[in-house]
Amino acid sequence: MRTADSGGAAGLRVVVLGGTGYLGRRIGEAFRADGALVHLVSRSPAQDGPADDHRIPLDLLAAGPRELAGFFGSVRPDVVVNAAGLVWRGDEAEMTAGNADLVARVTEALTPLPRPPRLIQLGTVHEYGAGTPGVGTREDQEPAPVTPYGRTKLLGTRTVLRAAAEDGLDGVVLRLANVIGAGVPAGSLFGCIAAHLGEAARARHLGREPEELRLPPLRAHRDVVDVHDAVDAVRAAATAPGTGLSGRVVNIGRGAAVPMDALVHRMVELSGVRIPVVETASDRPSRTDAQWQQLDVSRALRVLGWQPRRTLDASLRDLLSATVPTPVNGRT
Repeated sequence: MRTADSGGAAGLRVVVLGGTGYLGRRIGEAFRADGALVHLVSRSPAQDGPADDHRIPLDLLAAGPRELAGFFGSVRPDVVVNAAGLVWRGDEAEMTAGNADLVARVTEALTPLPRPPRLIQLGTVHEYGAGTPGVGTREDQEPAPVTPYGRTKLLGTRTVLRAAAEDGLDGVVLRLANVIGAGVPAGSLFGCIAAHLGEAARARHLGREPEELRLPPLRAHRDVVDVHDAVDAVRAAATAPGTGLSGRVVNIGRGAAVPMDALVHRMVELSGVRIPVVETASDRPSRTDAQWQQLDVSRALRVLGWQPRRTLDASLRDLLSATVPTPVNGRT
């Protein structure tokens, strides 16, 4: 069984759409370390990074199928990873443009190529909507998303599956749990908490009393996956045999539902910053009505040889290390 550590990506030509974002940047770094030739595509490419990375400035939201086809035809990729899209910013129309319309243009540009690459579409657990408490959601469950993000990502997933079924595209969807780790976007719950703990640590260092951490009620249970594990799943999907993979959805998560209140309090404990956590009603609408998210990840082991390896504490330490200017407590 092929695993993510097999080094099979050496020599591959890999295109990462959204290659300077949170996940895209790390995916590109991992493939480069494997010996792949990496092309990072983004509207605003980062200015730092290895000189031998190929950074392609391209506005994916504005590029039409012909422009995309010309780019793909010139690069002749073996693998295309779509890590582009909108999560916390934008209304439903903007999310549709980034999470659904873009996927349609990408598949339209890839299918006529003489040797179409494998397309790895990054989906989300939010496509499922609410899960059943105590039960892991399998890939064959009928999705019922309850947020604009989940609805628009599901449209992208269905586009890839349709292109695989009707046009023979070698496409797979990795449906990711909530991704955590160092550098998580500030707009996410964990990014906001880490930033607040960093400010609290600096306030204590200056002799000031830090502000309490005020959050909406934390009643939900969520499946979370470390960013390194998520990247390893992409690497595994890039090199896995096509039989049994193309045209399928594969869940990528820890396979466990974690109480959010316990996870937040563990973040505070690991940070070493003693501040009160206050749950308060919010005048802002909830991002999701799904109170239980747990993925069944058995298919990932069968078809990718992948399983999560990182502990929650390791993920939280990585996240905190980027924002809290003091050593974190606990052991891995």
